[in-house]
Amino acid sequence: MYKIDNKPYITVSGYAQNEFTEKKSRFIGYINHVTTEKEAIAFINEIKSKHKDARHNVYAYSLKENNLKRFSDDGEPQGTAGKPILEVLEKEELVDTVIVVTRYFGGILLGTGGLARAYTQGAKMAIEATNLLNMTPCYKVDINLNYDLYGKVQYILPQYNVKTIDTQFTANINLTIILPTEYYDSLAKKIEELSNGTVTPNIIEKSFYDI
Repeated sequence: MYKIDNKPYITVSGYAQNEFTEKKSRFIGYINHVTTEKEAIAFINEIKSKHKDARHNVYAYSLKENNLKRFSDDGEPQGTAGKPILEVLEKEELVDTVIVVTRYFGGILLGTGGLARAYTQGAKMAIEATNLLNMTPCYKVDINLNYDLYGKVQYILPQYNVKTIDTQFTANINLTIILPTEYYDSLAKKIEELSNGTVTPNIIEKSFYDI
């Protein structure tokens, strides 16, 4: 029997951006899904290259692997920029996520409190522009059954929070499903009962899915 010890987690679906203006300073929030520090740094450098003329490209990222967290104020007063962005990531419980907030200075000083609020807002707006994924430990499972059993199995699947990703109709019917690991044993037992022991769901992969 496979086991996944990792807990569910929340991440973002991918790239997005949003922006606002505060006292003539333009703040552009960028967000992306990453799984390694190398990917996070590459995205940060991409934004920095895109906005070479900006006064600041502040960033923070949080990775699931080794619970790694990093941030940079990129020239803003210490504690007013990168840390507030990281705190937004932590409050939203987001991992495998990088945020860069670019600032074009508008000539009016915001003060330390104003800066912290602005970078916090930039991070929040970036998150609002993307989709959140609730990643759950799951099994991808194949179920091969005859046509007589198909209707019965289809009827019970919703009880186990199943997502069907493929159905092939040949001599038999082959279902490929995803379900949370915690439901596998009870589903397998139910299908074996319905089939008088002739059908056993076959685990083909273990991973995290947003279901």
